[in-house]
Amino acid sequence: MVNPKGKLVIIGGAVDLGTNISSQEHIIQPDHLKFFDRGILKRIITESAHHEGSVVEVVTTASQIPELVGAEYVKAFGQLNVPKVGTIHIKSREDATHKPYLDRIRKADVVVFTGGDQLRLSSIFGGTEFLQILKSRYQNQDFIIAGTSAGAAAASAHMIYRGQSNEALIKGEVQITAGLGFIDSVIIDTHFVQRGRIGRLMYAVASNPGILGIGLGEDAGLLITEGTMMEAIGSGLIILVDGKNLVETNIYDVELGSPVSIENLKLHVMSIYDKYDLHQHKLYIKKVVKVEEGVFIRGQDTDLKN
Repeated sequence: MVNPKGKLVIIGGAVDLGTNISSQEHIIQPDHLKFFDRGILKRIITESAHHEGSVVEVVTTASQIPELVGAEYVKAFGQLNVPKVGTIHIKSREDATHKPYLDRIRKADVVVFTGGDQLRLSSIFGGTEFLQILKSRYQNQDFIIAGTSAGAAAASAHMIYRGQSNEALIKGEVQITAGLGFIDSVIIDTHFVQRGRIGRLMYAVASNPGILGIGLGEDAGLLITEGTMMEAIGSGLIILVDGKNLVETNIYDVELGSPVSIENLKLHVMSIYDKYDLHQHKLYIKKVVKVEEGVFIRGQDTDLKN
């Protein structure tokens, strides 16, 4: 397959009122929306075709409070001097066939999927012309698709849509389905560090060791270029779970409801400016050479071979 000309930005997000959170995860909902750091948002605009003049469309389908979420994104982009920002409130598969929406994504430079429930994204957009247009533009044009929280989790071909953090390594507790399919060699989990979701990602990778597990912390993201090179952006951490050298697991033998065993999963931790090559399976860590006024200045890559 030819490497895509577009760029994919996946962001771990932060808690917002539109997120579908299980009560068993004991997440306290704030009384206001909290979005990812302006540094990540700025990077999206820097990478876009026309920078501050880019046309941005925000798709709020995943959220239970789309109008409020959309307005906050418009405000956030406005603070970065990006005036051409629209919101698309698609709430059903019928909405996804609406010609004015299709025309708008054909003209956009950036399309952003907000947080919420990733199953809404896959069930509403799967197989639609809306999704086909996005995939074609991502593959063939200088075009950015970005997603935060649920929008990031749904970006891959395989998607985690259910699973309690504290019971993730019990067979049957983690549920995986098809995502939007912008990238097919990874599986993504979000709010990763804050909600202790390492078990969910381990289980997902053990069930399919050919994919790389990506755990995005809040205020952490990856800029993916040519479908293979991933650069860490934002201030948070990214955990990679690599099953390429997995030796053994009993996930296919044990009964539903039983704990699973996994031998030889490999973990990597990425922070801002680090890069990972999906094709070569290599992590490149940027060395910190000095600190100026509290800002880390990075030096040359350190090549860590798997």
